[in-house]
Amino acid sequence: MNHRRTASRLVSRAATAAALATALGLGAAAAATAAVPAVPPPAATAPAASSGHDGGWHQDGLTLSAADNKKVDAFVARARRAERAISPQVRTAAVITHAALIGFDQRLKSPDSLKRKVATKLRENPGQTADQALGTVNDAVRFTLQWPAGKYSQGVTTASGLLAVWGNDSARWSNTWTRPGYKGINAAWRAPRSGQLFEVQFHTPESKRAQLETHKLYEEQRLPGTSPERVRELQAQQDAIFAAVPVPPGAEQLTAPARRLPAPDPARRLPAPASAPGSVS
Repeated sequence: MNHRRTASRLVSRAATAAALATALGLGAAAAATAAVPAVPPPAATAPAASSGHDGGWHQDGLTLSAADNKKVDAFVARARRAERAISPQVRTAAVITHAALIGFDQRLKSPDSLKRKVATKLRENPGQTADQALGTVNDAVRFTLQWPAGKYSQGVTTASGLLAVWGNDSARWSNTWTRPGYKGINAAWRAPRSGQLFEVQFHTPESKRAQLETHKLYEEQRLPGTSPERVRELQAQQDAIFAAVPVPPGAEQLTAPARRLPAPDPARRLPAPASAPGSVS
């Protein structure tokens, strides 16, 4: 089957689908996502964060200064505003491709999780600023689309094509189906108006189940105090779990859609209005 040709036929209906995206903001997609069993968040493995008297952030040996903590809070607020325009498109892509939209209620990364991520980056990269660390965060807004193995490749091709034709720029595409360890596709996109980076993970039920099963192992692995020996042991356990995940037909060849330039503004192509008789230019 020519997945690209089929995707092109669907993408040609972008105007209709865009209108559908707006309608689905509170309509059919809400019902579709409601039908998907909610994925409970994994149990916390780290102590609750605390804010010091200095206005900073502290958790499990990681810290942010008051100024950096404020920057992350502002980043969270911007991501939440941008999500309102991103979610309808992802929900529409799910409906069109018959995907299960998994964990939609967790589409916004929590402030503490983001602060932990930034603090870890600053610790691992001395000299890096909080602004630079935040510039690399692509999952403050995140989604998971899931298809059965037999429909996976077609679903990924069509869904990613729709996101591209709606103006989202493909910023990162990580296809790990042929690598040891984690299985799936993690794609980052930049929304056209807000410039917000967001992540869409493309999974099968088996790869998503493996991701959930290995989550606690991954959380322990990235703790600052985990010894190198334990890190290797945890990685080996994760690799073994993912090795049992079947690879969907054609998944190895899936690549990001071609970069698309923004559509030109029609108003810019209009001639300047002619001056009325007797008017002064």
